[in-house]
Amino acid sequence: MAPALSVADLRAGYGRGDDIVRGISLDQSPETILAVIGPNGSGKSSFVKTLAGLLDIRQGRVSVTGADVTAETPAKRVAAGLAYVPQEANVFPSLTIGENLKLATEFLRGRAGVGPGQRERVLELFPEIAARLKARAGDLSGGQRQMLAFASALLANPEVLLLDEPSAGLSPKIVGQTMEAIVRVRAAGVTVLLVEQNVAAALDIADEAVVLVAGQVSLRDSAAAVRAADLGDLFFAKVA
Repeated sequence: MAPALSVADLRAGYGRGDDIVRGISLDQSPETILAVIGPNGSGKSSFVKTLAGLLDIRQGRVSVTGADVTAETPAKRVAAGLAYVPQEANVFPSLTIGENLKLATEFLRGRAGVGPGQRERVLELFPEIAARLKARAGDLSGGQRQMLAFASALLANPEVLLLDEPSAGLSPKIVGQTMEAIVRVRAAGVTVLLVEQNVAAALDIADEAVVLVAGQVSLRDSAAAVRAADLGDLFFAKVA
């Protein structure tokens, strides 16, 4: 079976600065959760932004279900099946839940499966927001805002969902609810790449994990094996 997401020798950085993403290669199987963890400054968020098309690729290739999207704009990557939920500013607080969901599909063209049927399936995944479509997004709890951000991204009927630290700033109880929602997304047939600073929460739901150190892959293994490893040694290991 072809990978849902394939990354080959990926390098990226900001402006004229040095590479922050330094030669990352990985394949992710369909309908899995891959946790990307590592110390602060390891390049996790830069990596996921590069996948989403928000950071220019200097070298390497990104493919979604076999289609090369390396040279595509962020919008065309969404059309190819790659959706992204940023850590912050991921909903429009002055709009209602329903208006956020409508806006999420306003500019989608050419992506199969986008429409009323997909909206119904997505709302079934998130009963936390389905009954409150007229509520302002700014009045939602942090966890509910994350549900809305997930739902908005899923309206594009993606093959792969990129999540950048969805638990940031949430209470432990809400973190648990957010992780449960991610599991529901995977169960619905979506491949999830999860960048997360809350290592324990990420490893509890992931199938596999990648440890990034200084923009490179230090370790890739099953989530259970990474959970049993000495993460202190891994996080501060030197990568050649």
